[in-house]
Amino acid sequence: MPLPRDSIVAIATAPGAGGVGVVRVSGPQALHIARALSGKELQPKQARVALIRDQHGAVLDQALLLGFRAPASFTGEDVLEVQAHGSPVMLNLIVQRCIALGARAARPGEFSERAFLNNKLDLTQAEAIADLIAAGTEASARAAVRSLQGEFASLVKQILHRLIALRTHIEALIDFSDEDIQPKHVNYLAASQAELHQELTQLLARARAGQRLRDGLYVVILGAPNAGKSSLLNAMAQHERAIVTAIPGTTRDVLREQIELDGLAVTLVDTAGLRQSSDPIETEGIRRAKAEISRADLILLLVAANTAQADSFAQLQAEIEQSVSTGHALLAAPLRVLNKVDLLNATELDTLPESDLRICLQPGSEAGLEPLKAALLLAAGLQTGLDSGGSFSARARHVHCLESVQQHLQDSLQYAGLQHLELAAEELRLAQRGLAEITGVFSADDLLGQIFSSFCIGK
Repeated sequence: MPLPRDSIVAIATAPGAGGVGVVRVSGPQALHIARALSGKELQPKQARVALIRDQHGAVLDQALLLGFRAPASFTGEDVLEVQAHGSPVMLNLIVQRCIALGARAARPGEFSERAFLNNKLDLTQAEAIADLIAAGTEASARAAVRSLQGEFASLVKQILHRLIALRTHIEALIDFSDEDIQPKHVNYLAASQAELHQELTQLLARARAGQRLRDGLYVVILGAPNAGKSSLLNAMAQHERAIVTAIPGTTRDVLREQIELDGLAVTLVDTAGLRQSSDPIETEGIRRAKAEISRADLILLLVAANTAQADSFAQLQAEIEQSVSTGHALLAAPLRVLNKVDLLNATELDTLPESDLRICLQPGSEAGLEPLKAALLLAAGLQTGLDSGGSFSARARHVHCLESVQQHLQDSLQYAGLQHLELAAEELRLAQRGLAEITGVFSADDLLGQIFSSFCIGK
């Protein structure tokens, strides 16, 4: 992307009225616009109270003005911040005045884009800004801050430097292929490639966990009528979200409830019981239930323990296989959950598979919910106490890049012998390019445009 030469302006605070609203200007005209607005010269990094005037000299507002000279600013350009009263009408008047003085309205994410283009942030840090703004839990906000501070990028760069060193060694061996190369070089290459692959696998696992922490978990509950799906939703949500009766087919539509598990945002989806029905309303509910399968990150198969469990689980698994869309992949295998275990005696309980989760949802005597919550976190690649693990935020594109890099490293391991050095070097070159895409050292303009267009205006 070419470096911009114009000036941009936008309201930087959230929509709506507030005590203070911020208008931000960035670009070569920023400080000129400050003088035209207030009639005063701004000293860099010093706040100044001034009257903001329109083109006729009439007072618009009294505001606090802050000026920053390039490159000592967020964007790396000259920047003006006007902290005015938070009336949307007033803030829009100030924006229009700035446009009349030579700025243009900023595109979504354009301030962060300029910070990236001026090397004030790498791409993971720029994306972390948007993730921090959109964070829905404390854990996801803290993870975004860690990425903003460069933790994710630092880990990527460590692997990148080791990969470059390995490539350099291989290229040197290729250049001196006519000489007698000692076996120790072959052993070094194989060991280095294996170590690098292991480090990347660990980073990929953390990135997947960071993506899930950012995106949340979409969990669909499937089961026959009266298996206890709505009761489970209510128990997990800790309030009466769904109607619960002993009448089969009570739930006719899809119900969604947002909960938080140790910092992980989870959307629980209650669905109509799966069975053959002649009722057109219930039939539509069952169709919608099956449609949710293709949206799920994870599926809970809920079966009443006093039924034929093996047959019930097999039927639900068949419904998944019939309903899942092509290319859709769950994060983990569906969790098998046995409800109403309080109805079984000790002998019957001993015959149940140990791998199946057991719960009881009788009001006042709920049991088994904590192991179920732990299983949900584990399926998402997380563990309890998320913040203590130092998670960083990541996105799907980061995970895809790391998966591609991992594949190239895996392929390079096949060419550890001296007779295939050129092939190993090419795989490592492709791996290096994939890592560079994460931080933005190598990124196509259309990718950058797609990333920054998803940001909010003013950031």
